Amino acid sequence: MDAIEAARAVIDEQHPEARAAFLGGSVVTGRRTATSDLDVVVLLYGAPAPYRASLQYAGWPVEMFVHTEATWHAYVERELRKRRSPLLWMCADGLLLFDTDGLGARLAAQARKLTVAGPPPVSWEEIDDRRYAITDLLDDLAGSDDQSERLFIATELVRRTGELALAVGGSWGGGGKWLARRLETTAPGLSTRLHHGLQEALAGRVETLVAVVDEVLGQTGGRLWVGYKRVGAP
Repeated sequence: MDAIEAARAVIDEQHPEARAAFLGGSVVTGRRTATSDLDVVVLLYGAPAPYRASLQYAGWPVEMFVHTEATWHAYVERELRKRRSPLLWMCADGLLLFDTDGLGARLAAQARKLTVAGPPPVSWEEIDDRRYAITDLLDDLAGSDDQSERLFIATELVRRTGELALAVGGSWGGGGKWLARRLETTAPGLSTRLHHGLQEALAGRVETLVAVVDEVLGQTGGRLWVGYKRVGAP
């Protein structure tokens, strides 16, 4: 059973009363791998939505995101504030499997409009929070002579630096593989340089990674430690 057949079949089994459904994720793109799962968004009239569940169907791992029209909008609004919306992208780029009353088409159009418009602007407070956290990690890296510590410090630096680059570039955020994919278009070449810097750092040579991180920090004013303050933060 191929991906589309499996997605339709599992929806018919789990929610035959569904109003609309999308199949999103890597299986509908050229990035499909042997371990890709089926990301299925299902729209219902009411209960038991909203919920999320993972299951196995016809040999496929399935991630099912079940919503009503109202909860879809609520979840997207919440995710928009975080500048990272998997639900939005699954409906914007995904395949509309069926649409009984036009809801699927409306949500797909809105999702495409919002993704093209981009995320809300990042605040300077958030930028400073990211600068501060990265500066702290740079200090930890400079002071560490423990290989195990360097592993986690350096990998955290790579992740946070990538996230900062996306924020500065006005891009949608992402985690894991999506962080790498977003960086491909927002900051071409940065992932490769971070990868090389990480390899060097794990071998005890931190200068390359530090230089890349400082370059990204330089786009926002550089390192931040002295003078950083957050009211109410313990």
